Amino acid sequence: MALAYRILERKRAGMRLTAEEIRAVAQGAADGSWSEGQLGAFLMAAAIRGLDADETRALTLAMLESGERWDLGREVPGLCDKHSTGGVGDKVSLILAPLLASCGVPVAMLTGRSLGHTGGTMDKLESIPGMSLDLDRARCLDLLARCGMAIGGATAEIAPADRRLYALRDTTATVDSTPLITASILSKKLATGAAAVVFDVKTGNGAFLPELDRSLELARGLVETARSLGTPTSALVTDMSQPLGRWSGHTAEVMETFACLGGEGPEDLMEVTFALGEEVSRLAGQPVGRRQMEEALSSGRARERCEQWAALQGADLDWLRQPRFPLAPVEKPLLARRPGRLAAVDVRQLGLLLVEAGGGRTRPEDAIDFGVSLECRARLGQEVREGAELARVYLRREDDRLAELFAGCFTVADEGEAPVVIAARVS
Repeated sequence: MALAYRILERKRAGMRLTAEEIRAVAQGAADGSWSEGQLGAFLMAAAIRGLDADETRALTLAMLESGERWDLGREVPGLCDKHSTGGVGDKVSLILAPLLASCGVPVAMLTGRSLGHTGGTMDKLESIPGMSLDLDRARCLDLLARCGMAIGGATAEIAPADRRLYALRDTTATVDSTPLITASILSKKLATGAAAVVFDVKTGNGAFLPELDRSLELARGLVETARSLGTPTSALVTDMSQPLGRWSGHTAEVMETFACLGGEGPEDLMEVTFALGEEVSRLAGQPVGRRQMEEALSSGRARERCEQWAALQGADLDWLRQPRFPLAPVEKPLLARRPGRLAAVDVRQLGLLLVEAGGGRTRPEDAIDFGVSLECRARLGQEVREGAELARVYLRREDDRLAELFAGCFTVADEGEAPVVIAARVS
């Protein structure tokens, strides 16, 4: 108790904590010896006073060491991983993993569920009948040996200190602290022990950190901290001022994933996917170029690898032979109210409306309607006529009020321009 008081007192005063003091915080979070009040006080002091690079590194390492470390890279040379900060329509992980695996580059990803306005990779995959995403170290190694890829959820044994601190950040208004975000992401991401990790940090109104300078700050923090802990890392800052690709919604995004793996992906989605693939394979010492990835798509190898992996993780074989993507039955076109160019999309609001319609969750225990979906038919900067269909929403039941709110997320004006898909690279 006295040690906790002294640590909180020092950080409240803006003093730099030692690695030993930060380890005490992480241990107290993991073993329950620190109360929620004490942990909340630490989070608030860290958010207000800040954590420097050494403190961020120490917190990341302490949370990482609070649980299991799989060190998969020791047994699977060149193992790659990728993390996205989340957005609407972001199904890159579903495409990138089988694409790289089909090019001979092993990939293992521990992913999360949707919460708030962004979708979760686990939920998207669970829209596939029979899919099992429970992984432990042995299961992960078996999948990597058999098909070169594994995707699942983080076990309770990985970074237990982060699990408790993460839950408290939402209730203590400390969610957007860059050092706390960095430590939280890396304590889970580095636990698998990949040879290289690439980060997709979103920017724009649909991103967790909308401003470009904040997105760059987070990208630099992730790269510098991961490298200081011995993992080769780089980050791309990518656009989230409109949904990525054409489709948003769990079943719809799996449908679009299969189209992408068949060589029919939207340009913006594939540009991000190829760039991340080039980055992480280079970092892992197994460089794969865009032409090689395009050949894996056109030849059918990438989709075959995805189907092989899905079957190994329990996906229904009849479904894999003939995939079915049941979207919600009530279709509502969202029309342009005037001629001009699509000038703005309120992506965050679109994500929240999908949640309200049942296609996401606000609490971890909420059920998800996999069929609730949004199809974007116009892109930023595109010229449209009055009455043109900008998008189409698929709802479970008639709801004119909700459809009107969806339509209000799209702004047509005299001028508008297409965004830069990849805003920056941090290495």
